[in-house]
Amino acid sequence: VQLQAFGGGLVQAGGSLRLSCAASGRALSDSHVAWFREAPGKEREFVTAVSWNGATSYDAVTVKGRFTISRDHAKNTVYLQMNSLKPEDTAVYYCAASQTRFARLGRSETDYFYWGQGTLVTVSS
Repeated sequence: VQLQAFGGGLVQAGGSLRLSCAASGRALSDSHVAWFREAPGKEREFVTAVSWNGATSYDAVTVKGRFTISRDHAKNTVYLQMNSLKPEDTAVYYCAASQTRFARLGRSETDYFYWGQGTLVTVSS
């Protein structure tokens, strides 16, 4: 599976962006998908994840209530809707997918096998 994340950009605090993670090579519907982010000078951190069938999702406390992950199996794409953005949300955002649906739906980078190249989100104050 090849993943491509896009949709990042510059937005003012309080604004919204929607990131997309498009897959090619095989159907993404057999994988859990997560978003991670890496802010300047910080380690990569978990943002949110959704199960292969969309029935379960987990959010980091820092984004709960503001970010929503969703998936469109027909388009082989997962989305991250980000609302009420804050300057501390500034980071490179990566999407990642598990190898199979039987993998753990986790919050660790090691739970995910396939990774996209990242898209930069900059939130100005």
